[in-house]
Amino acid sequence: MSEEQTSVEQVAQQVKDVKLENGGAPGAANGKDDAMTFKDAFKMFSKFGDSKSDGKQITLSQSDKWMKQAKVIDGKKITTTDTAIHFKKLKSMKLGVDDYQKFLDDLAKSKKVELDEIKKKLTTCGQPGITPHTTKSAAAAAAVDRLTDTSKYTGSHKQRFDDSGKGKGIAGRKDLVDGSGYVTGYQHKNTYDKGH
Repeated sequence: MSEEQTSVEQVAQQVKDVKLENGGAPGAANGKDDAMTFKDAFKMFSKFGDSKSDGKQITLSQSDKWMKQAKVIDGKKITTTDTAIHFKKLKSMKLGVDDYQKFLDDLAKSKKVELDEIKKKLTTCGQPGITPHTTKSAAAAAAVDRLTDTSKYTGSHKQRFDDSGKGKGIAGRKDLVDGSGYVTGYQHKNTYDKGH
């Protein structure tokens, strides 16, 4: 129990240190709730996923995570291959803030994208790992509804569900012995007494 308390205290101290370095809560720099300075964002994403990082250098994978979250990497105009090529041009596994800005400038020029637009996206994407919840498209929802509509099933799959669409479980997958005296598949079971 004491180890958990010390780790909680360490995390609390780290959060307090970050707040002191930024002059307030993370993400609240410049008086805006949704944007932060480029250096603050760089520091947060350079620590993301690496507990030993001091926040002064960023790796390619951290950069790609940042750019995906900021929607700079869209898979069409800018891809992870593009970022890897331009990152490796600087011949380093980790880049500082100044080198990272050179990387962004080189990437923006080669892809004919405004550098300010990239930086704006990078500073307004929020804290690392927090992505906005996206809902399914209407077409995807319609496809799922169509494929899971048990009333349209045919053949042996139709036998796996009752009239309400609820699964029958093992009875829908295996032929269980029915001790009623009727042959399997007879559909007018127990109707003789009602008609006579």
